[in-house]
Amino acid sequence: MTTFTEGRHATEGLLSEAEFHRSRDNITIAAGAGLILPGQVLGKVTASGKYVPSANASVTGEEGAEVANAIALYGCDATTADQKIAAITRDAEWNGHTLSYDATVNDATKKAAKAAQLAAQGIIARY
Repeated sequence: MTTFTEGRHATEGLLSEAEFHRSRDNITIAAGAGLILPGQVLGKVTASGKYVPSANASVTGEEGAEVANAIALYGCDATTADQKIAAITRDAEWNGHTLSYDATVNDATKKAAKAAQLAAQGIIARY
């Protein structure tokens, strides 16, 4: 029998949020950010106000995005063009086991730092 592996589902990790969708904002993922998965930890680029996966350290041209401050609710392909999606930006709880990180966030210490940055926005990762 063939085994199928499912990817992440939209809003899969969302445990709770503020009333009337106050936790959500429509955001723009910057062109060149690549494939964004539901549950992707995002940072906001200071110069453009657009979001990219939150790297471990500052990346030239993406300054500010090293601070995690949002989680993608839905996936998108921002390889060649900006994409608009809904994201959690405040006052919510997320299942930490369903978070996706930039490739540079590759150990428990770096993931804990991202969880702390999200907590500063009122987004709590529950494990």
